[in-house]
Amino acid sequence: MSEIIELAQRAREASYALADASRATKDAALHAMAAALRENTDAIVAANAVDVAAAREAGMPESTVDRLALNPARVDGMAAGLEQLAGLTDPVGEVVRGYTLPNGLELRQVRVPFGVVGIIYEARPNVTADAAGICLKSGNAVLLRGSSSAAASNTAIIAVLRDAAATCGLPADVIQGVATDRAAVKELMQARGLVDVLIPRGGAGLIQTVVGESSVPVIETGVGNCHVYIDAEADLELGLEILLNSKIQRPSVCNAAESLLVHAAVADEFLALALPALADAGVQVHGDSAVVAASKDTSASGDADGGGAGVVAATEEDFGTEYNSLDLSAAVVDSLEDAVQHIRRYSSGHTEAIITRSQSAARRFTQAVDSAAVVVNASTRFTDGGEFGFGAEIGISTQKLHARGPMGLPEMTSTKYIVTGEGQIRT
Repeated sequence: MSEIIELAQRAREASYALADASRATKDAALHAMAAALRENTDAIVAANAVDVAAAREAGMPESTVDRLALNPARVDGMAAGLEQLAGLTDPVGEVVRGYTLPNGLELRQVRVPFGVVGIIYEARPNVTADAAGICLKSGNAVLLRGSSSAAASNTAIIAVLRDAAATCGLPADVIQGVATDRAAVKELMQARGLVDVLIPRGGAGLIQTVVGESSVPVIETGVGNCHVYIDAEADLELGLEILLNSKIQRPSVCNAAESLLVHAAVADEFLALALPALADAGVQVHGDSAVVAASKDTSASGDADGGGAGVVAATEEDFGTEYNSLDLSAAVVDSLEDAVQHIRRYSSGHTEAIITRSQSAARRFTQAVDSAAVVVNASTRFTDGGEFGFGAEIGISTQKLHARGPMGLPEMTSTKYIVTGEGQIRT
């Protein structure tokens, strides 16, 4: 028997015990896991330092290193996420709908766990705790396959979480780590019948590989080419504040803004504010011809090959890129409808924001833009399970089947029908 099949079988057995666990038991386990993370902060940060040093030695971009790095504050944030989960309603057993049929049968549709969930993710070791916690609360055993770049961090975190869960009477095998080699991952993707669902969380390449090669059902968590559109009726100072927060508050995450669209009616005024502010923040703008021209007007360093300081001419590829860095594509559009068309062409379907004082423009934008989250006069950075009040999330789904947007506890369940009768037979 291969190691992956053995892990999956152990997870299946553990899932039966977890499915029977009370909310009190699961919440106690989550609190124990949070406490154990805090108690073992030094060991976890030390393990993470090994991964960070190896990443820098391998020449990984600083945006990737940032996603990989842990410190005491981030470990405490992981623990706080588990505690927040413990305070949320248990979705298992929730009645989605229920009624009595004309023949007297009582019908209830209730939430139940998937069973065994496989998570395949890149870089960010905080996902290890988030995924373990949200799967445990929703009654699912979890197989965690992080990237090789975070192997030491993930090994340390998983060991802490397993031990803590076991102290509350749950099988330690409700949380298991999977080897990072390609053969193990491929076998995990083919473990249909033992693994109920796979969730890839990472870049477009990882997601497409899992979707294309897996025989296990997949829930996609998509990449984030997120847009901020400055409408003709925008409050420009507010728009600048929202743009800067969306782009630079944490540029390496999927809900950071990657593209700016500005209505032509306010382009000169807004870009005169925004381009120097973005340059001061270290943002490299990849602009269309109108943005490049505006940058030359606001900077003495413009040249024939590009714009002013902090601006270069955009390529077609730039407008479809999730940078995860201090880079931003930018274009001037002639109308709200042109902004919508641009977003339809280039967006990954994650989050788009409109900045406007016009209710009709906001209404049209939210109706026409088909993304998992559409934001009016606020930062794209709010598309997040914690910010939405869901607690730690498993990822942001950009697909349309089963779940869309931040995947909290209810999205980590399926349903079954319970039919209660008094001897009814079908004629």
